Amino acid sequence: MTLTVIHPDGWAPAKGYANGMLTGDGTLYVGGQIGWTANQVFETHDFIGQMEQALRNILDVVQASGGKAEDITRLTWFIVNKKEYAARQREVGEVYRRVLGRHFPAMSMVVVAGLIEDDALLEIEATAHIGTPNSMSMT
Repeated sequence: MTLTVIHPDGWAPAKGYANGMLTGDGTLYVGGQIGWTANQVFETHDFIGQMEQALRNILDVVQASGGKAEDITRLTWFIVNKKEYAARQREVGEVYRRVLGRHFPAMSMVVVAGLIEDDALLEIEATAHIGTPNSMSMT
């Protein structure tokens, strides 16, 4: 099987993992994205702010593979605070639509005790089907 590592231009190097792996059949696996920037800096310690950044990070990886938001087929969310997520549903929906539009793939939500990065409030991983890989976008 042919695999291509996907790493958006301008992002700090991933250490010990890949941000994305594109298979020969066009399936893209996006590693868990947290609410830090391309430089691996948390600009916010707010759930909604981190959620927006994590979704933007996913979209950056998808676009770096030649895809678009509508190519995302699955999202798995890992959150550390179920009550905050539930209390902020309106904002969650607004931010989600602002980043990914009205495209709603299969989703799962898992509440976890913590994440590897202590400042991370959530992590989201994705699967997308890009179709024929665009070699110009891959690194």
